[in-house]
Amino acid sequence: MAVKESPEAAEAVLNRAMEGDDLPDSFTLLGREWDLHRDVFPGTITAATEVMASALPYPEGGSFLEVGCGTGVISVTAALSGCAQVTALDINEKAVANTEANARRHQVADKVRALHSDLYDALAPEDRFDAIFWNVPWTFVEDDFSLKSHLHHAVFDPGYKGQARYLAGARDHLADGGRLFIGTADLGDREMLDRFAEDAGMRVELLRRIRRIEVVRVMEYHLLELHQQ
Repeated sequence: MAVKESPEAAEAVLNRAMEGDDLPDSFTLLGREWDLHRDVFPGTITAATEVMASALPYPEGGSFLEVGCGTGVISVTAALSGCAQVTALDINEKAVANTEANARRHQVADKVRALHSDLYDALAPEDRFDAIFWNVPWTFVEDDFSLKSHLHHAVFDPGYKGQARYLAGARDHLADGGRLFIGTADLGDREMLDRFAEDAGMRVELLRRIRRIEVVRVMEYHLLELHQQ
């Protein structure tokens, strides 16, 4: 059974990414150094970024789309792992700039394009990808929850409407034989996600379950794959 996370607990995590004049401008993850811009959700507050970047089956020689790229760790790792073309999307313009900076830092700027986008909105109708991934904001809040900043989008998905849109729009951008992934955790509402998948004509497969000891509790991260019914 999923362990539900309270909005207050998630907001406390978010505040750690928003407050403090002494926040670093870089961090170490996956054996590499990464630029960190202010007002971009860090990839080190939880192990989610590290876990998903390591667990994803990147399509070597193919194309990869990341929704909600943040600092760009996963998109850049996809390029470094052999993807020929990577597109990184984020609703936060500062995250787009951060991803571009990290693509330059790791010398894959020729393979990574970062776009300011609300889910798929910035894509052309003909854009198709061999793999699509979103490390979703798993904390459930009601539809009327106020997203006070772009960083709130990294933690909260009111009514899971973003995830419903992600699933519904994916078929328009998957290449033939393309794969659709979600990264989440045991704190998410899996039953609701399964209902949205069913509405989109999909079934959910748990590919990987990875546990990490973190400050507050043992977290269990889930890499899911969505299949057309």
